Amino acid sequence: MDDVKIGEILLPGEPDKQEEREHEVRAKFWPKMKRVMSKVPFARDAVAAYYCATDRNTPFRAKGVLLAALGYFIMPMDVVPDVFAVIGFTDDIAVLTAALAMVRAHIRMEHYEAADAAIDALKTE
Repeated sequence: MDDVKIGEILLPGEPDKQEEREHEVRAKFWPKMKRVMSKVPFARDAVAAYYCATDRNTPFRAKGVLLAALGYFIMPMDVVPDVFAVIGFTDDIAVLTAALAMVRAHIRMEHYEAADAAIDALKTE
């Protein structure tokens, strides 16, 4: 993910890059979400985006946009470092909001239902 440029963050990319991005998002999303869930007001949307991005029925371009946004969320280096309470996630929410707006038609209620269940499970861990 280090080679992702800020201006290119929402571009779906080539199929091989998208596979790399999906692998990295799958590996790092849940540990990051578990650490920051109580600090981010957009946790439900981020988890729903994750489920949409990993859904085999989601079109390639929509997956690419979501994976790029989620990749930005999990990146250790950030425009606004996440260690700063509240304001540290403003850039993450901006990127995720833009991605969700671009692919809103592909995020289904079942993605949000899965997100709600996952968040509830994380809260009880």
